[in-house]
Amino acid sequence: MPSRHFREWRASVLVASFAVAFSGAAFALNPSDTSVQMFEWSWNDLATECTQFLGPQGYGGIQISPPHASKITGNWWDVYQPVNYVNLTSKFGTPAQLQTMINTCHAAGVRVYADVVVNQMAADSGTATDGSTWNSATEAYPYFSSNDFHATCDIQASDYNSAAGRTNVQTCRLEGMPDLNSESSYVRGQIVNYMNALLTLGIDGFRLDAAKHQAATSLQAILGSVKATHPTTNQGEPIWVTQEIVPDGEVIRSDYFPVGTINEFQFTYAMQSAFRDANGQSPSTIPTMMGTWNNWGGTWGFVPPTNATVFVNNWDTERNGGSLDASNYTGATNDTQGSHRYDLANIFMLAQGYGEAQLHSGFRFTNVDQDRPSASPYSGGVAQINVNWDFVHRWGDIYPMVKFRSAAHGQAQTNWVTGSANQIAFGRGNVGFVALNNSTSAWSRSFYTGLPAGTYCNIVHGLKNAAGTACTSDSVTVDSSGNATFTVPADGSSTVPAVAIYTGQTITGSGSGSGSGGSGPTTCAVTFTIANANTTLGQNLYVVGNQAALGNWTPASGFALAIQGSGANVPWSGTISLPAATAVQYKYVKWNGSTAVWESNQATASGNREFTSCAAGASVARSDGSFKN
Repeated sequence: MPSRHFREWRASVLVASFAVAFSGAAFALNPSDTSVQMFEWSWNDLATECTQFLGPQGYGGIQISPPHASKITGNWWDVYQPVNYVNLTSKFGTPAQLQTMINTCHAAGVRVYADVVVNQMAADSGTATDGSTWNSATEAYPYFSSNDFHATCDIQASDYNSAAGRTNVQTCRLEGMPDLNSESSYVRGQIVNYMNALLTLGIDGFRLDAAKHQAATSLQAILGSVKATHPTTNQGEPIWVTQEIVPDGEVIRSDYFPVGTINEFQFTYAMQSAFRDANGQSPSTIPTMMGTWNNWGGTWGFVPPTNATVFVNNWDTERNGGSLDASNYTGATNDTQGSHRYDLANIFMLAQGYGEAQLHSGFRFTNVDQDRPSASPYSGGVAQINVNWDFVHRWGDIYPMVKFRSAAHGQAQTNWVTGSANQIAFGRGNVGFVALNNSTSAWSRSFYTGLPAGTYCNIVHGLKNAAGTACTSDSVTVDSSGNATFTVPADGSSTVPAVAIYTGQTITGSGSGSGSGGSGPTTCAVTFTIANANTTLGQNLYVVGNQAALGNWTPASGFALAIQGSGANVPWSGTISLPAATAVQYKYVKWNGSTAVWESNQATASGNREFTSCAAGASVARSDGSFKN
């Protein structure tokens, strides 16, 4: 093992080399209201996704998985066992690929936050992702030796139950991993060098994994040193910091407020209880649990919103039973199967005004240790949504809420009303309004929205067309008094049972019918649903027909449906606006981005489905049974 002085010199040289090799230009970034935990995505794929979708749809940032050299086990958690902080060759790519991804995401308007693990080093021994070796038995690591760790002891389950266990939680080994002595100036220096190197690359902030396993004073000292070198990011913004602090009997969460926001797990737990109708809770009890505008806290002791980063789930909670789940196929409850609880909770999170919001976008798994898929999220450049990777950030009912949240920033949460215990609605000042139905009964009533008069697209089901003259799905008309009468469908069908409207998605001209001089709606909202498509990996289902909105018989330009579950023969469904009172011919087509599989085995008039669309402003459902082979 080289001497400490040599190691200090070598680390400083590497950090300096990053500063010479990498520099960042300033870009116009999206509003920072919403970020996404892009769990275990590679650097190359993240660069693609920033350009293709995240930037254009208004996402403010992505949180990437740890970029350090780590243990290799073939399990997802191996990246949380670092081997060294100097060579940034990880399971997700090379330093050059990391740099390219950061630059590409910035150019698309998206910040990049790094998940960092600086409280512990890898257990056991072996060869890491960068080719370096380690041995936890002798506490021998690149740039660290036995002098740099706390004395050997193991954290006991009882340590989490009271303040008496706090010292052990902060100094003993978590699951056998050597615990870094972050009170040591040398250890702090290595962590500071690592974070500075990432900031030099252009990283915009950090999530501190297992933050409560270090003293808050140590983290304050480390971040103070980091900010002395980097007062701002390369983009000229304050360094974003959030901290993983699972609440229990030993931690004082407010001690960590000077470091950055904390992951507010109380929100995660509250969403699970409320939308699963568990523990005596329901959506109607959310204000009691978390408090109300300018009076946050509630019976569950939520931290102030300026100190909170909230999420419906992360990679840990969807595996340990601590949250609602979308991608857990181990046999545990999956909140996208037979209900829309998961969707509704995410829509609620993005619609309400407490804390910073993070979506989670990862991958489907059938074993809680399962590593990321070997297959890319794309095939031929086409996103493979809900195949291996879940792409939650692309779900059609969720991603439009990102711009809703940015538009409503700073607007009070007002006009809270309930129907049943599972039916809630509220506004965001005079900018937005949402209604959510987590029950099996439809909810019809007149709502006071607080919005200006006009016709608004329900962004949960569709946005306005390119001309801005019509909604691609259902709309809501608000009268001059701010009232709107509509029905929120029951849960259990293919339709997400929610309405979300805001001032950024109003329509004008001939489609508005809102007193703007137009002649009223000219379109009909058609919901297509088909079952038993027997799709294969990589195939999506499209409606292709004789209307421009259906691609004029061109599969690549057809109307893409959304799968309503998991498996080859679950239903596909979607709602689209078509010309009213018009003869429509169409077929369903399985399309993988290059090859079309038509119904009736042919792209001819034989076997076309036909109907006459409904009257202007009305809606109709086409429940078409099975795919015709």
